[in-house]
Amino acid sequence: MSRHPSSPTIAALKNQPLAPDLLQQLQQAAAFKKWPLAKLISLFENRNSDAAQTRHDIARHIQQHPQDFPRDARVIGFTGTPGAGKSSLIAELCRALLQMDANIAIAVLAVDPSSQISGGSILGDRTRMHYGKKEERLFFRSQASNLELGGVSEATFQATRLLRHLFDLIIIETVGIGQSEIDIQFLTDHTFLVMQPLAGDQIQFMKSGIMEVPDSFIVNKCDEEKLARTSYHMLRSSLKQARLVELGALDDYRNAAREQIFLTSALKHLGIDTLAQAVLNIPRRKTAEQCETCYLKKGVQRRYGEFGLRILKNEPDVLTGATTFEEKEFAAQAAIQRHIR
Repeated sequence: MSRHPSSPTIAALKNQPLAPDLLQQLQQAAAFKKWPLAKLISLFENRNSDAAQTRHDIARHIQQHPQDFPRDARVIGFTGTPGAGKSSLIAELCRALLQMDANIAIAVLAVDPSSQISGGSILGDRTRMHYGKKEERLFFRSQASNLELGGVSEATFQATRLLRHLFDLIIIETVGIGQSEIDIQFLTDHTFLVMQPLAGDQIQFMKSGIMEVPDSFIVNKCDEEKLARTSYHMLRSSLKQARLVELGALDDYRNAAREQIFLTSALKHLGIDTLAQAVLNIPRRKTAEQCETCYLKKGVQRRYGEFGLRILKNEPDVLTGATTFEEKEFAAQAAIQRHIR
């Protein structure tokens, strides 16, 4: 809840019917129409103060008409260092998922780093994601990190709020990260760490931070067997020694997926079908409410520090009755402002 214009105003949000033009866009978005969907996401990304009311109206309409929005997307994260091939891997994965399941609808959010000097972003991941023919069930969106640490931005959270009601699967690709950008875990049901073959020694693999975040590991660009085998044994040895995951006695790179280690090559389509099947079987672990609670606390801490978090902890009833994220933001800010006065 920083001082930028996205913070809720002190004026209470209105409970009003969704405007006809927004209702039409929402209905078209539910039918996978790309342009209305992009327009709605832009509304959720908007940091202007009046956008809070619009987001509230849309979220409240979806809550009141669940029969019109029966989908409840699982959110999958892909993180890793620059150059690991995340974008190309996700493109191949999406192609495989669409072929395996004729009904699945997928949204991809790709976060690109913003310039420390100009604040701009290239948003170039789209150039690596060639899906072939126009696919109605697949939607792609590039986002800027807006200089926020953590691998994802607040805009990513806001976009998932909408997309989880319109798609079956949301794939989030973080910016190329190092060892401390771990916010992806607060948004996703399952996180994959994508690495290049021989991308570090055992000590590097064992370092705390990013290695403790993923639920599964992907060694990408394994274009030939010897490279894949060496990379698998190195990673497995490090994980076992650091006790980051439970590994059985079996040590066979051909069955690496059993231990949540996937060996893939987007170039040769190796291991992609195995990874796709694993993605289809991932259970839901986080509710929308859990994600909202996390980002509400992050906003409070950003603006009010530990003082604001302490008020929320000591007065949990302040959020009672709030049904949308915007209502929760307003209720939290109002409670904290009462103490400041």
